[in-house]
Amino acid sequence: MKRKWIILALVLIVPAMLFTVSCAKKTVSTEPSTTDATADDDAARQAELAKQAELDRQKQLEEERLAAERAERLKAEAMDRDLAMAKNRFLSENIYFDFDKSVLSDQAQELLKEKAMWMRANPDASVVVEGHCDERGTNAYNLALGERRAESAKTFLVNLGISGARMTTISYGEERPLDMGHNEEAWAKNRRATFVIE
Repeated sequence: MKRKWIILALVLIVPAMLFTVSCAKKTVSTEPSTTDATADDDAARQAELAKQAELDRQKQLEEERLAAERAERLKAEAMDRDLAMAKNRFLSENIYFDFDKSVLSDQAQELLKEKAMWMRANPDASVVVEGHCDERGTNAYNLALGERRAESAKTFLVNLGISGARMTTISYGEERPLDMGHNEEAWAKNRRATFVIE
């Protein structure tokens, strides 16, 4: 009977012990793994840094593009100003002659060299060379003298390589005085060749 009790005790105690051991509460750690959280934070930071770097790069490219456009615009404006000034100078600077002469002075030749440079830079421009005289002499004489003055300027430009087909000459004689005075100062201003762009 002792044996029965031992077997019965074993049959009841062993399963009870197994039951209590297997049903014991297990504590599970719910804390996130610090290495996983750190890796996720690093990846997020890297992504944010990459995004910010791309935005900075795009901003820099846009600033460079705008600066290049601004520089081009300023350069074009400067060129336009220079061209306008050169054109105005071409039109406004006359060459002058001595009394009853159509020979070009050294000063007139230097000015014609500058006009030739402008004409080379503007190959589509055609020019009228106008010859003028002071009031002394007959109308017929002054028309002929004005023509010789205009032709003298044209010939000099042709010798500098400007096509004669781009230039025409006309004489106004004494008809269009620059200065209406009747003295040497006024007459010196009226003995001239002027240039008009067609």
